[in-house]
Amino acid sequence: MPDIKLALLGFGNVGRALARLLLIKRDELRRRYQINWQVVGITTLRHGGAIDPGGLDLEQALTLAEAGKDLSPLSLQPATIDGEIFVRLCGADILFENTPVNYQTGQPAISHIRTAIESGMHVITANKGPVVHAYQELTELARSRKVRFFFESAVMDGTPIFSMWRETLPAADLLAFRGVLNSTTNLILTLMEEEKSFDEAVVYTQEIGIAETDPSGDIQGWDAAVKVAALVTVLMRVPIKPAQVTREGIEGLTLKDVKDALAAGRRWKLVCQATRVDDGVHASVGLEQVEPSDSLYNVIGTSSSITFESDVLGDLTITEANPGPQTTAYGLLADFINAVHSSP
Repeated sequence: MPDIKLALLGFGNVGRALARLLLIKRDELRRRYQINWQVVGITTLRHGGAIDPGGLDLEQALTLAEAGKDLSPLSLQPATIDGEIFVRLCGADILFENTPVNYQTGQPAISHIRTAIESGMHVITANKGPVVHAYQELTELARSRKVRFFFESAVMDGTPIFSMWRETLPAADLLAFRGVLNSTTNLILTLMEEEKSFDEAVVYTQEIGIAETDPSGDIQGWDAAVKVAALVTVLMRVPIKPAQVTREGIEGLTLKDVKDALAAGRRWKLVCQATRVDDGVHASVGLEQVEPSDSLYNVIGTSSSITFESDVLGDLTITEANPGPQTTAYGLLADFINAVHSSP
């Protein structure tokens, strides 16, 4: 069986977790799925780039990146950190696009993905931006080039949401969903219940690596709004942008608010929801006090949960407990296997 050539655009926490998972699962992929692979290109703003058509030493790439060193010594030919140029040069069969999300435009990830598809590559991403801002375009382009554009890890990490609706719920129409989808804000609220101040909770999430240096995308509800827009666009087949999601963040919540809710037997949650209405879909992200009878009440820490309402099933709830980069990496790996073994 010939090697499938992989390229990794983005080699941060998720990209490195994917690399480790690929190495762990190498023998199983060969034995169970007849998949041999080699990584022929890696590029990242922080660690530079490397391209070798004969295959890079992935373990050495991990060692260099985790030591904060440049990847260029591994490169057999001049590499680049320019995403589109890298895609054209790398010679891969599959691109993993895992650059940071752009909530407003989805760029430059959209251009990276478009270039890869036009070059005949399957594309797998955890990036929500292209799903929200270019889902229809990229899906149709992939279909025309007979390749796959998959993005399971864009919402709820490796939890099989998109593939579940795509493959196991045929002819089901999604009428509504409601859930907690942002791990950072959910952990902040949990820490505030433990009497940490808002600022102390934010700093903690930054220290453990789940919040960015600028956490505004999470605490102002933008990350949650992008996830809602992605679910509505793909699963409800109504394209919307994050700005069309009614949005409230958690930045105005005080420690007293949290303690008062607990004293009354309730918890604050940043709730993501969407419902079909006559003229389309109403989508929102906002704070709610939930009762113990609510399925979201016991979703604490970095866990997330979503309940789907369809025209053919009762409520269907999926909960993910305390995910991390490794669970996001699993969603990418699952998409890899499915892309190789499915026909566009």
